[in-house]
Amino acid sequence: MPIKLGRGVSCAALTICAAAFFTTANHPAAAQDMTQYLDLQSAEFTTAELTRAEIETLLSNATTEKPVDLSAKRLNGLDLSGLDFSGVKFQAARLNGTNLKNAILDRAMLDQAWALKADLSGASLKGASLFATQLMDATMVGVNFEDARIAADMSRANLKNANFKGADLSADMTNQSMGLMRGVLKSADLQSASFENANMARVVLEYASLRGANLTNAKLMGSEIGGADLRGANVSGADFADADVNSAKLLNLVGRDKALHFDQLKNADRAFID
Repeated sequence: MPIKLGRGVSCAALTICAAAFFTTANHPAAAQDMTQYLDLQSAEFTTAELTRAEIETLLSNATTEKPVDLSAKRLNGLDLSGLDFSGVKFQAARLNGTNLKNAILDRAMLDQAWALKADLSGASLKGASLFATQLMDATMVGVNFEDARIAADMSRANLKNANFKGADLSADMTNQSMGLMRGVLKSADLQSASFENANMARVVLEYASLRGANLTNAKLMGSEIGGADLRGANVSGADFADADVNSAKLLNLVGRDKALHFDQLKNADRAFID
């Protein structure tokens, strides 16, 4: 069991934060990738301390005065599909390889949670908080992140048809003790995903597939889009000021004539633009 230190943050989580802090000066992009500091094969990241039945009991007994708090709990590999976790606190919880298909996590707090290779296909996370959340290699087909706050690492995740409408994935410029926290979607599959009205300022989308994605009115200022594939994406009203598009495929874009600051792209001469 991890020792809890204040607000449910485990020793492991604080170790991660400290390590990230010391990498920030020279490697700001690496600060959010925390996997290099931990043994992901340890019991902390591979075992569970509760069963589905026990969690169902906790949920059924929850009240407004006494909501369910699963902070720092090891829930790795459990089948929690279809359960209603609305408003539940998962701060620094371990959900690696956990099955959360079609679960309801609206307004849930998943800050500092680890959910490597978890399956959240069809889950709802409306208004959820994902700050410093680790979701690398997760399967999240059709997830609803509407109006969520996402400063999470979703590198290599399958996010086909995901809904990020109104979500805030932008960099947190006020609290950088853990490095520059923002949405990181390196090499993620975002085909046909919707980012309508999403704040994606300074988000990392390097080598991501955004083919056919809806970026209507998205804020992409200063985003890192190098090597990404945006063929057929709808960019009407999207703001590209200072977005780095080195080697990106910006072909057959829908609504390009209505995109904002397309003339202010960085490394446009190195991108594929028709």
